[in-house]
Amino acid sequence: MHNPRPISPHLGIYRWRINMVQSSLHRLTGLLLSAGAVVFTWGLIAAASGPHGWQLFAEFSGSAIGLVVWFAWIWALLFHLCNGIQHLLHSLAWDYGQQAMRDRTKNPSYWTTGWVVVGVSTVLTVLVWVLLVIRLTGGAA
Repeated sequence: MHNPRPISPHLGIYRWRINMVQSSLHRLTGLLLSAGAVVFTWGLIAAASGPHGWQLFAEFSGSAIGLVVWFAWIWALLFHLCNGIQHLLHSLAWDYGQQAMRDRTKNPSYWTTGWVVVGVSTVLTVLVWVLLVIRLTGGAA
């Protein structure tokens, strides 16, 4: 008789929860931070190499692809930071026995704070870009 169930657990049987999304995003943002560091290093080398190198870097940074790269890099940086702070706070709570006995009838606190991390990192990213635009257009930010 054929058994239609997979031999080991498969992603199709799990309900995606915020902690699973956070774990995946934390790894993805780590990769984005590494790629962004390469672009940032290119900018530092371009600044040191003279006007032609800087002009090439500035043209890339001002292009649509460059703006997407910088926006993603800043969001990755802020998400990674907020996620690390959340992890630290939850680790401290576990260390001091605050969450040793979880009530299985309701959602654990890290589900709520997981959505807060996503929201705060997105809001901070938009705020950084608003301040950058104000500053670059001659505002007093």
